Amino acid sequence: MKTVFNRIQGDKTIWAIVAFLALISFMPVYSASSNLAYLYGDGSTLPFLIKHFAHLLLGFAILYGVHKIPYHYFKGLSIIALPVVLLLLIVTLSQGTTIEGANASRWIRIPFVGFTFQTSTLATVVLMTYVARYLSKIKDKAVTFKETILPLWLPVFLILAFILPANFSTTAIVFTMLIVLVFIGGYPLKYLGVILVVGLLLLTLFILSAKAFPDVFPNRVDTWISRVDNFIDGEDTEADYQIEKAKIAIASGGVAGLGPGKSVQKNFLPQSSSDFIFAIIVEEFGLIGALLIIFLYLLLLFRIVIVAHKAPTIFGKLLVIGVGLPIIFQAFINMAVAVEVFPVTGQTLPLISSGGTSIWMTCLAIGMILSVSAKREIQTNTIDNTEENPLDILSQAI
Repeated sequence: MKTVFNRIQGDKTIWAIVAFLALISFMPVYSASSNLAYLYGDGSTLPFLIKHFAHLLLGFAILYGVHKIPYHYFKGLSIIALPVVLLLLIVTLSQGTTIEGANASRWIRIPFVGFTFQTSTLATVVLMTYVARYLSKIKDKAVTFKETILPLWLPVFLILAFILPANFSTTAIVFTMLIVLVFIGGYPLKYLGVILVVGLLLLTLFILSAKAFPDVFPNRVDTWISRVDNFIDGEDTEADYQIEKAKIAIASGGVAGLGPGKSVQKNFLPQSSSDFIFAIIVEEFGLIGALLIIFLYLLLLFRIVIVAHKAPTIFGKLLVIGVGLPIIFQAFINMAVAVEVFPVTGQTLPLISSGGTSIWMTCLAIGMILSVSAKREIQTNTIDNTEENPLDILSQAI
């Protein structure tokens, strides 16, 4: 055990929080999967538990591998990965994937492997890293709005444009986090106001176009527009059915909960092991379990701020904020949906909900944070000019 602890680097508290959240996830995922086992399996919940374990195992392998990479390498990697994720988003949106009969243009099916991958989550991490790189490059420099359009905002709006039709909630979260990141990065406020206005105008134009030409856009457009409309109007829909069952589960939990595996609403609540797993946690572990989950995410936020504050470079600080805040924001959006503070979004509870892509990309982001906290950045003035890293050369050139 001592050897294991000696091999991991970075903030040990973050390691502990991530491990604890992963351990906590097994009980609610195993409990909630009984409904999936009845609907899509042979009644056995063991395969779902093994699948969740495999997802977490691969996630921690990603986390461990990424946290060993000197974080300044992520500058060049973000430039290389940006056109790749843009291509993946185009392919994902154009193929119109269906899962169990439902439109699922957020996923791409990996050939010869048999599993699906949500490309927007990878795009989020890459885009945040790219923006952090650019902001660190112009820090303390006087730039005009025109100078930032092509290198900064064009990639941002291209990525968001290909995420939006199939996944409005992710687009909204990413755009919000980007605004926070560029504000922290010192981007001029007068230009930031222009971007907000442009973003709202483009969103309005997209919604009007989607309603005027419904056959041109994927079915998901109608779904998220109706979810917002029904949330405001209070009409009875399938989303309202989900919220109703989630609130029943939360109310049934009380202070101490019904006990592990004794949830009733898991048999009626769709997506009980992913989007609405927080409701199952509260039903089985009560207010105590809910407060524990909230405390862990708040503690993770606190440690992210500490790591950002202690980061040795501007890029390190912005990178930690850029990839770390979306994790916390997504967690609280997920919990807010369960108590009907937000309309149904389809956002998972990071590191707890079932689902491979969410776990893997969360671990990727946390691995990057741990790389910064380990202060593993190699100073360029200590590298022999004959052995310069190509990623560094690329990032400096751009």
